Amino acid sequence: MSLKERLARSELTIGSWITLGHPAIAEIMASAGFDWLVLDMEHSVMELSEAQTIIQVLDKQQCPAIVRLTSNHPDQIKRVMDAGATGVMIPMIKSAEDAKAAVSSVYYPPQGQRGVGLARAQGYGARFQEYRQWLIENAVIVVMIEHIKAVEQIDSILAVPGVDAYIIGPYDLSGSMGMPGELDHPQVQDAIKHVLDAGKRLQKPGGIHVIEPDSAALQQRIRSGFSFLGYSLDIRILDTICRTHLQSIKKQL
Repeated sequence: MSLKERLARSELTIGSWITLGHPAIAEIMASAGFDWLVLDMEHSVMELSEAQTIIQVLDKQQCPAIVRLTSNHPDQIKRVMDAGATGVMIPMIKSAEDAKAAVSSVYYPPQGQRGVGLARAQGYGARFQEYRQWLIENAVIVVMIEHIKAVEQIDSILAVPGVDAYIIGPYDLSGSMGMPGELDHPQVQDAIKHVLDAGKRLQKPGGIHVIEPDSAALQQRIRSGFSFLGYSLDIRILDTICRTHLQSIKKQL
């Protein structure tokens, strides 16, 4: 079953973030069993050529590759989809119009306005028609809810046809409310709950990025009703494992 189908059924899926543009990182994380992996081009130095190499690695591992972009720009969306990405994660969606623009950039006419090119996704020109059908059946569009304006417009955003899931960016959301990093502030928690309730009401799967590799925190988010969850990221997993193990070793010396 494709990730798109699993999202349509609101099944629980757990993914993670890749910020280090080395194919071995992607191979290790995909082999670990994540349901999807996000290639973060927004907050890393990953280039498009590196992203395509990682997408190729994830394809071989049968792990969906979602690219988080720097902006909701049609040219950027077109290029990562042409590289073979399963889908895109669009930052700073603040309105239904923003969401519609993202959907339009993923699909060809008549569903959208994506320009036609022949690249890896289209079999380098040999499988364009097959790719058109693949898009309809498999492409995943995730909107990032990380601004208070998006919270205020959440029902209309999630109602846009073609939006498959949402994910909350808690740090930017708190910043847009004038309390950056205060994730436990009651107003920030109320905003998160407002989005979660809207997703349940509109039967649109969503989640939140659990930054630190904390399984208890992940379980809490699952119990609260989130089903599309990002669990930490490559650099935090690596850092945490190194520090934890070294601290344990030093205590035994």
